[in-house]
Formats: sequence, C-alpha cells, structure tokens
Amino acid sequence: MILLLAVMLAILSLQSVVRSFTSNETVILAMAFLTVILAYGAYATLVQWGERRSPAELALGPLPRELAAGIAIGAAIMTATVGVLWLAGIYSIRATVWADWPHDVREALGTGLLEELLARLVIFRLLARAFRVDVALALSAALFGLAHLGNPGASLGSAAAIAVEAGLTFAGFYLLTGRIWMSVGAHAGWNFAQGAVLGASVSGMPSTGSLLTTTPLPHAAAWLSGGDFGPEASPVAVIIGLAVFLATMRLTQTHARCRTSDHAATGGISHRPSHS
Repeated sequence: MILLLAVMLAILSLQSVVRSFTSNETVILAMAFLTVILAYGAYATLVQWGERRSPAELALGPLPRELAAGIAIGAAIMTATVGVLWLAGIYSIRATVWADWPHDVREALGTGLLEELLARLVIFRLLARAFRVDVALALSAALFGLAHLGNPGASLGSAAAIAVEAGLTFAGFYLLTGRIWMSVGAHAGWNFAQGAVLGASVSGMPSTGSLLTTTPLPHAAAWLSGGDFGPEASPVAVIIGLAVFLATMRLTQTHARCRTSDHAATGGISHRPSHS
C-alpha cells in the first residue's frame, strides 16, 4: 500500500508541475488525460507484480453499465439533497448560463477516476486485506473526510459528513461490484450535479459558469445548510448518503449469500469471480 500510494501521489503531482510551467489549456488538458492513463497503468502493473494477479477490479467489460449506474446514483443523491434543502427554505436556486459544460464533464470524470483509484483501490482495498472490511471502511472513510479539511470552509463537522456520506458510500459500491467503476461514476455524478448543474459549492470550492446557482439563504443556519463548504456538509446529505450506503451493504450481503448458495449447489465449484 505504501508503494502504491507513493507512486500514485507522484503521478498525480504531474498536473501541478505542468501547470507551474505553462498556462496553455491544450497542454494542461493533455496532461490530465495522460495522468489518468499513467495512474491506472501503474496500478495494474504494480498489482500484477506485487500481488501476482490480474486486477479484476479494473475489468473493462462491466465499465459502461457500472459507470452509468454510478453517475445516476451520485447525481440523484446530490439532487435529492439540494431539493430537500430548497423545499425546507434553506437554499435558493436561480437560473444562470451554462458557460463550459465540456470542461465540467472532464473535471468530474477526471476527479472521480483519480480520487477513487487512490481512496478505494489503494487505501480501502488494501486496508481490507490487511485487517477486516469493517475496519477498512471506518479507517478509509475517516481518511477521506480528513483529506477535505484543507478545503475552503471546511471543519471537523464537514469532514465527518464527507466521511459518512461519501467515504462509506463509495466504498460500498466497490464492495457491491468488486470493481471501481460504480464508485468512479458516483463520485463524478455527485460532483457534476452539485457543481456544474446546480451551481452549489463543491467541498468548499465555489462553482462558476453552471446551469443553475444554488446558495444558502441569509437566515439559514450554517449547520443546516453546510455553510461555505456547501450542501455536502448538511445533515440532509449525511442522512441520504448513509441510507444509500446501508442499502448498498444490504444488497452486498444478499449477493454474498447467493454466491455461497451457488457454491454449495455446484459441489463447491463457483463460476463467479471472487474479489479480495
């Protein structure tokens, strides 16, 4: 895990290095694509070398449907969160002009691909192998929340909210499928709906050029609205995210029992792939 983390962080730093040398948008965009390719290529290579196996968690066959499902779920969680906050009179929503949606798509997918590779496949997966799944869930979610403490408007409360609603939930999608694609989709759909479409702050980062603009009303209490950090820090987001996580774990347990039954019915021979 330490080796994977070191390599991943070195690759992720390449974008910052390139930005320090040039402001050419074409070069920066090319570097973003190259960073994703390098990160996933390095992960696959190190898993084959260090774990002596092919990385089934990167299987490409299920990618389209699992990525699409994740995007839909992530967007639905954030849309429902903002919808409840708007209906409760905590947020206002007004129409604006969507200035650069292609950039928003690239940004959401790039963030989802890179952050989920690091948080779910490197940290969560290997903690689960070293200890137990429940320990890995708690530790990786806490680390995911703490990683957002440096963002504008962050607090221990917002870090705890991110840990529960996203850290646990995105790990649950990996446990359900054994692959990274649904987690990537959920992360991307979450950020895209929250920032590009709804125009709310994304983990403290203000959104510009979005389809809508969503802001807390002046009278709204910060602990209800999420304050400057955005709706992710609201109790509504925590409740909805936690509900999705619990439902995902219930479904994961049901699938595990089905696999056990299939294994027994075939005399101990299972045709389903197993995941660490």
